[in-house]
Amino acid sequence: MTDASVLSEATASGLAGRRVALPESRALEVFAGLLERRGAEVWRCPLIAIHDSPDRTAIEAWLHRAIEAPFDRLIFLTGEGFTRLTGFAQCAGREDAWLAAVARTQTLVRGPKPGRVMKPFGVRPDAVAAAPTTEGIIETLSGQDLVGQRIGVQLYGAEPNRRLLEFLEQAGAEVFPVWPYRYADAAETGRVTGLIEALIAGEVDAIAFTSQAQVRRLLAVARADDRHDMLRAALERTVVAAIGPVVADELRAHGISPAVVPEARYFMKPLVSALTRHLRAAA
Repeated sequence: MTDASVLSEATASGLAGRRVALPESRALEVFAGLLERRGAEVWRCPLIAIHDSPDRTAIEAWLHRAIEAPFDRLIFLTGEGFTRLTGFAQCAGREDAWLAAVARTQTLVRGPKPGRVMKPFGVRPDAVAAAPTTEGIIETLSGQDLVGQRIGVQLYGAEPNRRLLEFLEQAGAEVFPVWPYRYADAAETGRVTGLIEALIAGEVDAIAFTSQAQVRRLLAVARADDRHDMLRAALERTVVAAIGPVVADELRAHGISPAVVPEARYFMKPLVSALTRHLRAAA
């Protein structure tokens, strides 16, 4: 393809000359490539890093329970959580036993991504939540008899997800939560401050969030610099995209209305397509 045809394709996509900020960490280059091939200028600023939980003893004890006295149900909120738990099982020499336990346990996942992550390991979820949110899981389980059931629940970060745990406990279940990974700051604060300054100055056309933790860190750095209100005002003038309803709800909780949220499919390609359509229409 000639340089002229590449330029023509990028212009037609609606992203030529547009600057898009990405707070993504783990799949940053994949995400950036999807946008750059459409002509966008990408501002890379990974806000969050993901690490294994430091409490290996607690994780291995949870896995031992899941293997030796399998739960009646397993709930996975994220694909990352399943991957991390499988990694802990592998390190403990119990990967096969863990996967066998998952295969024989009734499994519910919050959205399609955990199912896609599980497939290469030879296991599949029995059910996908009605919506990829905590409320979607609750809706799916409402009306089912959970009394006396032992339910393993994979959570993430340091969030207790009290809404889900309280629902299960009130339904009569015995709940066994596990947090296999933690979020940590990624980009140095100075780099994050630079992104905030660019947003306030109107030098960024769009910003695309893929996790709640990214939203929280950006706002926390702005708050520490006494620029929280200025950043929120800037985001009102910027196209804010969220990968799905969980991240969109986090933004709304901070008074920020996302302009772009893909419908039905909540991962990067649909997000890029939705953002492209929005920016093309705006142009």
